[in-house]
Amino acid sequence: MLTPTAKRTYAPRGETPVRKRWSNHGRISVISAITISPRRNRPGLYFMLLPDNVGAKVEDTIAFLRLLGRHLGNKLTICWDRGRIHDHSLAVRQWLSKRKGMRSERFPPYAPELNPDEYVWSYAKYAKLCNYAAPSLKELRERIYGELEHLAKDKAMLNNVIEHARTDKNNHFTL
Repeated sequence: MLTPTAKRTYAPRGETPVRKRWSNHGRISVISAITISPRRNRPGLYFMLLPDNVGAKVEDTIAFLRLLGRHLGNKLTICWDRGRIHDHSLAVRQWLSKRKGMRSERFPPYAPELNPDEYVWSYAKYAKLCNYAAPSLKELRERIYGELEHLAKDKAMLNNVIEHARTDKNNHFTL
């Protein structure tokens, strides 16, 4: 969003830091997935930025699955959280049923700690984009794209978020 996620910061004593923010509540929605190659055990990050001020819809989920199919082939197991635009949707289930190699699995309810993609978003929002007040949606889009591209190339970080999801102390679900 154009309104930044505010976190504490350091400043000289007696000088309260001031971050400019816009009253505009523009936003950019993003769909993403972490992938793990079964042969090489290599992680990947795929993402799709949606048009300005539009929330993700079922059609966007299907478009993203097409993108994954083009890049990775159609033999995929997709692990979803319980979002309504995922395989709860009849349109998504019908689309998946026509793809012989695509399987769909769900994470247990109320278990975001099992989904490595949640850690990607936590890192992006609260570490990389924290306190960033973009002057326009165009600049916010460029910054989000750049941060996610950088993260997609950082295989060590992707391995860390996958491992964190696997070893969470409350984890009773094997990825």
